[in-house]
Amino acid sequence: MIDNNSGKGLSFVRRIYLPRFLGMGIGLFCVMAAMAPLQPPTWVWVLMLVNAVAWPHLAYQWAMRSAAPYRAEQRNLLLDSLMGGFWTAAFHFNPLPSVTILSMMAMNNVAAGGKRMVIRGLLAQLVGMLLASLVIGTGLQLQATPLQVFACLPMLTLYPLALGWVCYRLAIKLADHKRQLSALSRTDSLTGLLNHGSWKDLLLLKFQICRQQQLPAVIALIDIDHFKTINDTFGHVVGDCVLRHLSQELRRNLREDDLGGRYGGDEFCVIFPNIDEARAGQAMERLRERVNAYRNPQLPALRISLSIGLAAFNAELKSAEHWLEEADKALYAAKHQGRDQVNFNRGGGAPLRLAYPE
Repeated sequence: MIDNNSGKGLSFVRRIYLPRFLGMGIGLFCVMAAMAPLQPPTWVWVLMLVNAVAWPHLAYQWAMRSAAPYRAEQRNLLLDSLMGGFWTAAFHFNPLPSVTILSMMAMNNVAAGGKRMVIRGLLAQLVGMLLASLVIGTGLQLQATPLQVFACLPMLTLYPLALGWVCYRLAIKLADHKRQLSALSRTDSLTGLLNHGSWKDLLLLKFQICRQQQLPAVIALIDIDHFKTINDTFGHVVGDCVLRHLSQELRRNLREDDLGGRYGGDEFCVIFPNIDEARAGQAMERLRERVNAYRNPQLPALRISLSIGLAAFNAELKSAEHWLEEADKALYAAKHQGRDQVNFNRGGGAPLRLAYPE
């Protein structure tokens, strides 16, 4: 049950307001046309107007100001059903107006609360019918006049349209929330890049595509040199800033189809689809240079350098894990040879340090 007054409870109240406002407004003509032949007393006409014109706004304010908006709005829906039953019995169960009002309310209850709300709504309608029978009296009016037929048409056409529009907008919003949750589940919260699991899944997919279609691709593993020392010297807040800065620079250097991720800790990873070794190496060298040039006026002693290992896809690789191992070997070689460099592993031989002209 949702009781919060700042989340889904208030959203639920706002969502119900428009269908109630329209339903009560156009339903007024249906009830008036059904009641007119019975010549009810003045207080019945006044109650009709209050129920149709004032109640939607009163119900909205009542629920919005409640400490538990969701439960308050469910109470309002039951009162709607009670009054629907009341008017059905008041105009002596005239078939067309009765079916119109009760079916529209059942439709609203289904949309608002499902099976449970429908059952509770039916019970509230029965209470309303008993109340009207006690106050106004009982009777049975089985003939519908042409006026009553025309008075019911707006309710049968406009109200389902309004309710359908509200449900459509809710479905769109839920789909958007689902996409956002899916994106969050695949994203590293600190850097905004793909997390470890999502990147590994995409690596497996790209490996299969490259194997089936014989497409070129390169993967890169990126490690921040002496990151533990940065954390120990400047603190974890600065360390997090370094990770975010690297992720920003990485995104600036990637093409739209390139897939960057955080592999874990201070290690990042990239999949370069449809690219040759030279272009992938140039992209990583640019990244290394940009990160190396970073200076913080408040922390003049802070220096950042990267060791990067790359491996191109080749048909001899047995699996995506073997491909990743080749990149890891190149990264290990970059660290072993002094760090702050880009190394390429072509498979089999020793990794090569990439050098580009200034």
